[in-house]
Amino acid sequence: MSRIGKMPIEVPKGVEVKISPENEISVKGPKGALTGAFSKAMTVRLEDGKILVGRPGDDKQSRAVHGLTRTLVNNMIVGVTAGFEKNLEINGVGYRAQKQGKKLVLTLGYSHPVEMDDPDGISTEVVGQNRIIVRGIDKQAVGEYAAKIRIKRKPEVYKGKGIKYDYEVIRRKEGKTGAKGKK
Repeated sequence: MSRIGKMPIEVPKGVEVKISPENEISVKGPKGALTGAFSKAMTVRLEDGKILVGRPGDDKQSRAVHGLTRTLVNNMIVGVTAGFEKNLEINGVGYRAQKQGKKLVLTLGYSHPVEMDDPDGISTEVVGQNRIIVRGIDKQAVGEYAAKIRIKRKPEVYKGKGIKYDYEVIRRKEGKTGAKGKK
């Protein structure tokens, strides 16, 4: 039995959960609403304020999606109550970010500024000139948009310039020392 899959999910007060017979789950909370379709092989049921995810048998497919289904449903609940956020840092001389309405404008050493529109359900905030906070209720969408921002100028290993996550550690390389005394 999956250790993650068999744990019940507490439904906090103020969160409304609807489960259809086709395993479509809609969750509505103070921050918004999310819906998701899950494998029909799983049994998802709501019992006295807890969501329980079960599997019909021990076949390989059921075991594979048991813990995944439970985690995705839990992420939906956490998203509509607390939300998710990713923090990015910009390092480099002249590198900076600024907000213009729903547009994120990045100056990253290119000949032109990089402009990115915030997707629906995702908001970005610029703290100072070198920190970007990506917020939203869908964990996958927040991570995907943060990755799209990061890919605009990945951190390079010689000087550490670029966009990185706040928890990310860039392993620095030494660089060339020159061929002194070698022929």
